[in-house]
Order: sequence, then C-alpha cells, then structure tokens
Amino acid sequence: MNFAIKSLTAASLIACALTAHAQKGETVRIAFMDPLSGPFANVGQNQLKSWQFAAETLSGAKNAAGVKYEVVGFDNKGSPQESLNTLKAAIDQGFRYVTQGNGSGAAAAILDAVSKHNARNPGKEVVYLNYAAVDPALTNEKCDYWHFRLDADTTMKMEALTTFMKDQPKVKNVYLINQNYSHGQQVAKYFKEGIQRKRPDVKIVGEDLHPIGQVKDFAPYVAKIKQSGADTVVTGNWGADLKLPMYTYYSSVTGTPTALAAGGEGEVYVIAYGHANHSGEIGKMAAEFKKKFNDDYYTYATYNGINLLSGAIAKAKSTDPVKVAAAMEGLSFKSFAGEVTMRKTDHQLQQSLFVTKWQKADAKNPYSVENTGFTFAPVKQMEPYVASTPTSCDMKRPS
Repeated sequence: MNFAIKSLTAASLIACALTAHAQKGETVRIAFMDPLSGPFANVGQNQLKSWQFAAETLSGAKNAAGVKYEVVGFDNKGSPQESLNTLKAAIDQGFRYVTQGNGSGAAAAILDAVSKHNARNPGKEVVYLNYAAVDPALTNEKCDYWHFRLDADTTMKMEALTTFMKDQPKVKNVYLINQNYSHGQQVAKYFKEGIQRKRPDVKIVGEDLHPIGQVKDFAPYVAKIKQSGADTVVTGNWGADLKLPMYTYYSSVTGTPTALAAGGEGEVYVIAYGHANHSGEIGKMAAEFKKKFNDDYYTYATYNGINLLSGAIAKAKSTDPVKVAAAMEGLSFKSFAGEVTMRKTDHQLQQSLFVTKWQKADAKNPYSVENTGFTFAPVKQMEPYVASTPTSCDMKRPS
C-alpha cells in the first residue's frame, strides 16, 4: 500500500514537472522582416542582431517555457509590397511567428496579410509581433487579433512627451519637422492636440514634412527653423543640426548619436520605453551586446517580445500560435522597467516611458552611446497609466 502511494506520488510529480515545461527542447522560429539593404539597412541590421541576441540569451532554461528561439532575417527593403513577398516566403518556410517594426506602411500590409492568411488557412496560423511600427491605427481602427504591438504607439509617446513639456516654461514657440508618411504626420497631429490641452499658450511657428530617406542636406530646413523664431523643435525623426532644444522619438537609433556628438552637448530629449543606462539584466545584456558586436543594444522590445512569448507558451503549455495568441491577451510579465501588460482590448503593450537627455557620459550615467563619450540620461520615468491612451479597437476574435 505504501509502495503504491509512493509510486503514485512520484508519477504525479513527474507529470507536474512535464506539464510545467511541456515544450522544453522545442525551438520557436521567428521571421524578422525589415530593411537589410538600402538607406535604413544600418538600423535593420542592428535590430536583426538585437532579436537574435535576445533570442539566444533568453533561450532554454532562461525562459518560463524552456523553449529555444531562432530568429531569421528577411529583407523587406522597407516596402509594403516587399513585406508581402517576405511574409509569403517565411510562411512557405514554415515560420509561424513573424516580427517587423520599421515602417507603419509595411506593418499595415503585414497585419492585413497575416489576418487573411489565418482566415483562409486554419491550422497554419501566424502571429505578428510588431516591435516598432507606432501608427495608432494598428491598434485602433485596423486592430487585428493576430497582431501584438511591443512598442508604445505615437499617441502614448506624445501623451508622455507633452506631459513632460507642459512643465518646461521656456518652451513657447515650437517648430515641427517630420518625415512625410503616416508616422511623421501623426507625430505632428498628436503633438498639436496634446500641447493644446496642456499648454494652450505654446505656439506652432512652423511645420515641415520632408521626403523619407531622401533628404541629404537639411540646411534649407535649418534656415527656415531659425527664421521662424522657434525656441524648440519637435520631431519624430532626426535630421537638422540645430542649437535649439529638440524633443525627439528616435535620436538613439543607429547613426544618430554619432551625428549628435559632432555637435557636442546639446539640449536633445528623447521619449522612449527605455534608455541607455539601465542596470540589472538588461544592462548586462547591453554590455554583452556591445562587447560582441561593438554596437548598441537599444531595441529592448526584443527582450520584452521574447519574454512575452515565453510567458504565453508556458501559460498555454503549447507553441501553437492559436493557443499562444490567446495566452498573450491580458498577460502581465516583468520587464526591465517594472511590470508590463499586453492589453487584451487592442493588443497594445502598456509600459513605462522615459524622457532622456543627451549629455556627456558620467559616473551616474556611464554608457557611451556609439562610443561617442555621450549618453542618453534618464530625466523622468512615466508609469504606464500616465501614457496609456484609449482605444477604438473592436477586436474580432476567432470563433
């Protein structure tokens, strides 16, 4: 009798252990689709390495599901049409998870194609992890069950940025300069709306939308900004060499810090979900990435993406995208900046945002961005509720 009870107990423990890591040893393959050639290749190459590095670092025993990850790059050249071609190639090669981030036009094409593929091919569903395309429409009127966004969208970033700027009394006359596509247009739109609510005294003294990836000489824009009497520039990209306070989204992206360093220490601020001087596990990963590639690890959405997948796979006890997608809805997990949640209503990650300032690296903020001797130092952390914005998403879930 005792032997039978012990045997039953042992069997139960083994069953529980197997259930806890039912996917241990499985490999989850992720297709990365972003520009690996052309004018934005340096950014795409960095972000592919970032996904592969995060996948390698957080594989196996280092994640909740015990699975391994493999990330393979596909060059979409930043084009919506090429994105459809790379998506088809990835699906034909058996990939069930895809990720993309550079360009909301490409993101919209992938979102739509994944949705149609899944409707037509039950049993072969694909999940799309969006790590950087921030068009609000993607989690509002265009929201889709199979799409999950890891970055904060433009409305969230602008809500946080204007909350910070309203307390900067020297901000009075603002010039907007952005790339002429959906993201740039929305940066301008949501800045105007946000600052009007919080600082109606601030004037927009000029605005430009310039061709994306084509302008090599920003001198004419610089001249216009100076002539406008602006004391502040707000931009979703980076292009002008100005000695004015600049509030930006992407000054930490590959190549921009080096350009900034040529002008020395200036009043440049960035709104983002992370910064260059985190400590803990993400700080250690950034140091290892730098040592391995002599490059900066700044796309921390790769860290959150792998941890989101791992938590969902562990919860679903499966790597099947259908079960994993269901498990990702509403899932909370620990990130490098506190707890984050994949909001169920629209699949938009709710997370802290940071305002950082360009300055010389020092003892408190020692990380030298692109080996320039400068860094992005945190000025203010906004808790998730501060930047959270409502959604109009009417999610259609699979039956």
